[in-house]
Amino acid sequence: MAHGNIDAADVSTAASVHTDTFIPFMRDVVRCESALRELNLMWRLIESSAKMNCPEEAHSILPMMAATRAGFQRLEGDLVHSLVQESLGEVMAEIGTHAHHVIDIVVRNLYERTADVGFLATDQDLCRFVAGITTDAGPVLQRLREYRNKYTVYDEIMLLDREGAVLAQIDEDAPVEGSHDPLIAQTLAATGHVETFRATPLRPGKEHALIYSQRMLDPRTGQPAGVLCLSFAFHSEMEGIFHARQGRNQRNIALLLDADNRVIASSDALWIPVGAQVPVNLGGAPQLLVHGGRTYLVRTVASQGYQGYPGPPGWKGQVMVPVELAFSAKLQRTIDALDPAIAQGLLAHAKTFCPPLYEIVTAADTIRRVVWNGQVMTAGKQGAAQKLKAVLEQIGETGARTNEVFTQSIRDLYDTVLSSRMRDSMFLTQLLVDLLDRNLYERANDCRWWALTPELRALLADAAQGRLQAEDVTTACRILEHINSLYTVYTRLVVYDRTGRIVAASRPTCKDGSSVLGTRIDPATLAAVLTLPDTQSYHVSPWQASALDEGRLTYVYHAAIRAPGAASEVVGGIGIVFNSSVEFDAMLRGATASKPHTHTVFVHRSGQVIASTDPARPPGHTMALPPDLLALPNGHSTSRAMVHDGHYCIVGCSASHGYREFKVSDGYRDDVLALSFESLGAVQTGALDAVQRRRTVLTADVGQTEVQEMATFFIDAALFAFKAEEVLEALPASAIAAVSAGRMPYCVGTLARKAHGSVTGYVWVFDLGQLLRGTPSEITPDSQVIVLQHEGRRIGLLVNELHGVTAFARTRIFEAPNVLGNQAQLVTALIQPDPAPGEPPLLVQCLDAGRLMQALRSSTLSAVQQAPSDPSSTPADPATTSRTRDIQEQAALRVA
Repeated sequence: MAHGNIDAADVSTAASVHTDTFIPFMRDVVRCESALRELNLMWRLIESSAKMNCPEEAHSILPMMAATRAGFQRLEGDLVHSLVQESLGEVMAEIGTHAHHVIDIVVRNLYERTADVGFLATDQDLCRFVAGITTDAGPVLQRLREYRNKYTVYDEIMLLDREGAVLAQIDEDAPVEGSHDPLIAQTLAATGHVETFRATPLRPGKEHALIYSQRMLDPRTGQPAGVLCLSFAFHSEMEGIFHARQGRNQRNIALLLDADNRVIASSDALWIPVGAQVPVNLGGAPQLLVHGGRTYLVRTVASQGYQGYPGPPGWKGQVMVPVELAFSAKLQRTIDALDPAIAQGLLAHAKTFCPPLYEIVTAADTIRRVVWNGQVMTAGKQGAAQKLKAVLEQIGETGARTNEVFTQSIRDLYDTVLSSRMRDSMFLTQLLVDLLDRNLYERANDCRWWALTPELRALLADAAQGRLQAEDVTTACRILEHINSLYTVYTRLVVYDRTGRIVAASRPTCKDGSSVLGTRIDPATLAAVLTLPDTQSYHVSPWQASALDEGRLTYVYHAAIRAPGAASEVVGGIGIVFNSSVEFDAMLRGATASKPHTHTVFVHRSGQVIASTDPARPPGHTMALPPDLLALPNGHSTSRAMVHDGHYCIVGCSASHGYREFKVSDGYRDDVLALSFESLGAVQTGALDAVQRRRTVLTADVGQTEVQEMATFFIDAALFAFKAEEVLEALPASAIAAVSAGRMPYCVGTLARKAHGSVTGYVWVFDLGQLLRGTPSEITPDSQVIVLQHEGRRIGLLVNELHGVTAFARTRIFEAPNVLGNQAQLVTALIQPDPAPGEPPLLVQCLDAGRLMQALRSSTLSAVQQAPSDPSSTPADPATTSRTRDIQEQAALRVA
């Protein structure tokens, strides 16, 4: 069954979100929008000032400023829209998951009730009493109370005759003598169970009751003799469901609705009471809906059924959050707690997990490059007219501020995307542990109730006396087969005597053809069962391989079977073998059906896998998990981004906390953790370098008369520079064309240079990182190409990332140590700027453009001259070979 893990992308499309409608409720977006508009205005003012005050001097930089302003204006709208979209998607996904949880848990719980009423209605002791064969109500009431003590989800159990007279009931605080409620006639006419939810005289004083009824047959005639009614403790159950998922801030209001969209259960009856009719949003589109004078965001989820049971007709889960509270719950930024290398590595995969974020980052990088180019273009013009100088200073300051705002805005968007996925993973694992605990609660009930079956008690009492008859064994096996046919979550059921020998079983034949009949329960389990103190007690075998489940790892639930009329005498036990491999796998896969990149697991605190959707981690495998996850307190949940199997993953984790008395107050403890792993992409080897690049800040020497402007950039995490006047521009590395360059070492292709939309020429592009470090560079979205000009020659240099154009006082620039008088040394000067507060000292390595050109020219000539001939080719004409080599040498001499 599909579950409540709604991706933000499922909630809406860009076209459906009216940005202006939601911005007033998003303080972070309002702040970002204000900063972006201020910057947009600054770029407009600078451009207008340059046009009016120094049009001639500023002629060369005006196209750059126009391009910056146009790109900025587009990005401003896209960024604000994406922030609204992702913030809205986060809230809609959260409340959608919560709504799914409400209806899924209810439907799964009620499915168990349909099985209960069907089985209990066939209880022979109860049927004989209803048919008038026996008349003593005492044992019947005791039996009904025993049932209620085990299945604590019921607040009343009633037996009625055909006319509606109450023959027995266990709720002494609400006595009923009889009733003509139509459900009685309806149940008598039905072959299966009847589900009723409304006010009924059978449950006086209750606004509505949820009753499961089934007719009971006379054992002598097979005709309907009366009706069994099980009243589900609806109110306490819904309180438990709401409490389990209610956040600390309690901003969400969870509801259960009927077919008429009326509230039948509410987590906050003061704001939305039971009986209110509310607007619904089954489509999931983000829209504002009004109820009771308050505006809400709403998600409504209809029942999708479970195991063929559709749930009560028209029931829906709904969560409503007041819009004024919807975007104010974030107390801490998710991204601030992330390992910086993981945060940066994840961002490299934004194209996959959040295309809008990727597009914003790409657009921002484009504008940064335009600003960098503008700073390069204006370098060396500081001595021009005073008016132009003022414009250039404003370009520098506004460019730095633009970079700062972009960085913060992208970080806000990134944080929203990550926190949404982390919260979703946490909710997913909460749902999984809830499903597990509720499912196993039923198993503990089943084994204790079936241990009270009169026929099984008589069988083992006879076995203890040595009077076991074959027909009695056949009857017991038939009863177990009938139970197993109704409760399909079990591989088999077995009944064993005081020595541990299995004397009856359902599905006794194993896959290998052997039979479990005559085999024995292990001594430790037998000893535990024989010492169980009362009928409320049970024993669960440790999670281990069991011969009763074909050698698979599983749980087996046991209860003691006691002699008829002698509750203190244990004559054997019953073991019900949970089909763990199938049932747990169905839980996990159902919850992640719409998440192809997510694996989920159940594990013990030791890390041992109970169930998994990851083929590499089958049951029994031990996972290496962080100690704090394994030690997560019961009932708590957490999520994080971490590296798992060489991938960046969003990991959610929740620890089981039991259900009702199960694992809470019944003495049984078996902590289980549910974990989800959503893979977002492979680990990036250069993530640490990228983090260091983001932290690098250079401060210009303002007010100095003797300065040198340097165009700075990164190779890996190291900062390098050329004199700004030697740089023409920077271009995106993604535009490199992988054209064959013959035998030119370090060459990665060619790049077109454009002006006013037309190609003006091409440059060869060389891998500067490979030249300096000896290994080829990886081209990433951050990679750029710097076009360098020296003595009329132009080349492109592949670098990891641009930094800025900064004016340094000449007193900070000093000659680099010359290694052994090497005239080919590329780094000829070093700059030591003031480091940013709290950061280590910086050193900028200044490259000599002339020596770099010579090094590339020399390596190319050497490669051409030393290239061996291909022995497999046909011998070429000497004159042709000479001409080819001459052409390659000429290309090397040009290098551009």
